[in-house]
Amino acid sequence: MTAASGKCLCGAVSFTAEGVETDHHACHCGMCRRWSGGPLFAAATQGVRFQGEDNVARYQSSDWAERGFCKVCGTNLFYHLKPTGQYMMCIGSFDDPSPFKLIGEIYIDHKPAGYAFAGNLPGMTEAEVIEKYVPKED
Repeated sequence: MTAASGKCLCGAVSFTAEGVETDHHACHCGMCRRWSGGPLFAAATQGVRFQGEDNVARYQSSDWAERGFCKVCGTNLFYHLKPTGQYMMCIGSFDDPSPFKLIGEIYIDHKPAGYAFAGNLPGMTEAEVIEKYVPKED
């Protein structure tokens, strides 16, 4: 997918994302579950342009990442990796979520027993995710 547009629930924030990866993972980490009310579904992008950016609140959830949401309606919009500048946009905020496909689960060792996805999706533990994605300190 090349480009895709989206917005928050009230429309105060809209965006155009470039280089959107339609294959995505569900994150079961405690922060994502608390922030989204369940697993977080977000698609990696190569870049995002926001309209109404003054209505975007950013919460630094770790040393390397921040989460963004609309100040007006509270819609969760993105997970942003600060060292690389990469945005993972919440699937539900896209105008057309139909191209997106769930291909795996991350932080699978944190997934509560109360739900499961259909099919046999590959999973990564917290340690595997950190080893693969978290920037190393020099």
